[in-house]
Amino acid sequence: MFRPVSLGPLLAVIAIGGCGTPHHAAAPDGPAVPRAAAVHTDKLYGFRMQIPAGVTPRPDFSGGYLAAAQWKAYAGPDSRGVPRLALALPGSNQVTSAELRIGVSDDAQEARRCAQPPEGMAGQVDKVSINGIDYARFRAQDAAMSHYLVVDAYRTVHAGRCYALDLMVYGVNPQVYSPPATPPFSQDQALQQLRAWLDGFAFVP
Repeated sequence: MFRPVSLGPLLAVIAIGGCGTPHHAAAPDGPAVPRAAAVHTDKLYGFRMQIPAGVTPRPDFSGGYLAAAQWKAYAGPDSRGVPRLALALPGSNQVTSAELRIGVSDDAQEARRCAQPPEGMAGQVDKVSINGIDYARFRAQDAAMSHYLVVDAYRTVHAGRCYALDLMVYGVNPQVYSPPATPPFSQDQALQQLRAWLDGFAFVP
């Protein structure tokens, strides 16, 4: 089951054997400022997002062993919202994936508790401002059966809706592969790239 935790070192994952060799993708050079190839406008929920070059936007969340396809990270069973946009970091593969997810809820209860971290999480909630938008920010992580999930979560309320922007890095311990796999990027690299993408999010009139 999911057990989000507060800021701290990543949980260790246990290596197991028996998996095949995955496809290895080239790692990005660093957290360069992305070029916008296009702008995605969500007229229904009133936001736009710059799409970096080389990124194909998706309208849904694919999910994973720990990265569920819910509208926001660690959404409870009674949580109501919809996935709207997912942007995967180029190079993502079955070893390590990274993506920015945008989910929205127009439920009044979700708007009231939008800034609250997941239930049972004893972590710190920070206030940050990006591109003129004020967010409540928290971090969470989980690990099980050699899989891991790291989330840098941003929450804001606009026009009575809760907007959940989740920067997610998830995958498998590379040591489970034989020979050990090389991740396409480190967790720090991935989060730096995804944070740069946040500048491309804005509300539309």
